[in-house]
Amino acid sequence: MGSTSSGEQAAARDRDTEGRARNARPRDGLGRPLPYGADGVERQPEGVVRTPEQTVAEAQELLDAGKPFHAHEVFEDAWKSGPEEERALWRGLAQLAVGLTHSARGNVTGGVRLLRRGAGAMEEWAAGGGGPRPYGMDIAGLVSWARERAGIVEDGGGATVDARERAPRLRA
Repeated sequence: MGSTSSGEQAAARDRDTEGRARNARPRDGLGRPLPYGADGVERQPEGVVRTPEQTVAEAQELLDAGKPFHAHEVFEDAWKSGPEEERALWRGLAQLAVGLTHSARGNVTGGVRLLRRGAGAMEEWAAGGGGPRPYGMDIAGLVSWARERAGIVEDGGGATVDARERAPRLRA
């Protein structure tokens, strides 16, 4: 065990089967850690390679269920495993999902920042030759949704957002 800056012994970190640090605490539907032993929402497995169509369908199901944190993990898998020319698209979608997650958790600053960052990344990707409807997704509609949602969150004075009610439609 290591020690903290105050000299106290730090608890051993949770590790995955390869020895990487991984928090094994259960999580709620918005990805917040719960106490060990609590009933949580099943986590998305990491590193799953899906087709783009599977990614969009699975992410939409998670968004519709009010689980944008989990949808972000699906987009992150596509971002990390997909072709280089699509990484900005999937990263932008992951940022939208994390922005919705932060907004639902009541983190206005993080929510607004990530919604706008994701919108900008997707807009830039589409303008750079990616096209307006990859895999049937409505990029212009998603960019508009994210910017509108960011404005609502920013003007809402910190009120939390219902992630299920406010989930975007990936395909028009």
